[in-house]
Amino acid sequence: MRLTDAGPLSLGQLSVWHDIRDLPKSRRHEPNNAAVWDLPPGTGPDAVRGALTALAARHPSLRTRYDLRDPDAPRQWLPDDARPVELTAVAPGEGEAAELSLRLAAEPFDLGRQDGWRARVTTEGRTADGRRAPGRLVFVKHHILADAWAQEVLRRDLLRELAAPGSLGEPAPGPADLAAEQYGPDGLRRQEAALEYWRRVLDRAPAARLPATGDVPGEVVQGTLRSSPALPAARALADRAGVSVASAVLAAYVRAVGRRCASGALLVQLMSANRFSGRWKDLVTSMNEWVPALVDGVDADLTTLARTVHWGSLRAVRHGMHDVTAVAALRARPPGAPEAACAFNHVAVPPADPGGAMPREAAPVAPAVSFETPFTTIGPRCYARSQEDGHTLTVRLTARDTGRAQCAALLWEVHDTLLAAA
Repeated sequence: MRLTDAGPLSLGQLSVWHDIRDLPKSRRHEPNNAAVWDLPPGTGPDAVRGALTALAARHPSLRTRYDLRDPDAPRQWLPDDARPVELTAVAPGEGEAAELSLRLAAEPFDLGRQDGWRARVTTEGRTADGRRAPGRLVFVKHHILADAWAQEVLRRDLLRELAAPGSLGEPAPGPADLAAEQYGPDGLRRQEAALEYWRRVLDRAPAARLPATGDVPGEVVQGTLRSSPALPAARALADRAGVSVASAVLAAYVRAVGRRCASGALLVQLMSANRFSGRWKDLVTSMNEWVPALVDGVDADLTTLARTVHWGSLRAVRHGMHDVTAVAALRARPPGAPEAACAFNHVAVPPADPGGAMPREAAPVAPAVSFETPFTTIGPRCYARSQEDGHTLTVRLTARDTGRAQCAALLWEVHDTLLAAA
């Protein structure tokens, strides 16, 4: 390819690159995400191969490679032409799907030479009682290719194409199209407004931060709270405050962190999905970016705090699309910007396809905290990621210099605060 075939990264792609550019070789797999998707009964490898080929033709991000030779000026090549997808089928017994997904995710991508995704299909086998088991698709992608929302778009489009081959239509816009808009006159004005928002917040931000309570300096621990009772409790608080469930969970989380920081105000990093425009809502790429919010009145009653974080979050995400390189320069100004006390992301995905299968009824999940080895340690020092599935609230906390005991205590306080507020 010629250099003229390359253009700038979109702001979301640039945010991913900023997080991963200095990773050592041993950690270059950490931006990868793995998913295991159930396939309709009777789906053969050839049908999956054809659907993946149509999927790649539909979404340019699956055909985009990157010129990363200058780390300070990364670029994306114009997408390659669509071509048939190569797909390996794995027979039952050759690798359980979840285990296979972890192995595939542990292999880093060479973004300059490879497409940023890989897939394997498991063929149908037999269940323990002799019935035919549905096949599964193991799909692994680099985060620069797709965020959580975009990954669900890919899953829905794949199933739609399997059900009606040829239904995906013409290629959708890609990340290069988004970048062209973001670096146009209107986009540059929005970037400057976002940078001014960062200036105002950082100038007022307190230096409050969680104390280091871990036994091993720099150690990252990851704990996950799962609770069915916590979801109706969060919904009850949200209804009373007139806010979203995400804001209700964030209020409980900020309360727990603020108590440990002994501060009535906190600088909080929020993940903005940046999918507010109709044209870009279902764009397959990574659009997430961190944006700061200053939360005052952390010690207020929880209903008031939920309203505070809700409206503060809405103000923040209006400035979610920003140039992380410019923000890094801003944060480096003497005497240096304070670190956020915590970070929060409530994961949302597109609603289920109306024509898809009805979700299975889930059994209630008793409140419990479990620990796992984090696949990645990229990200803020104290990062809570919440998600609901209609039955259960899940909050995953990844924390550095905190230790398991403090991590578990934070998660349980979030849980108990929600239940008490309900």
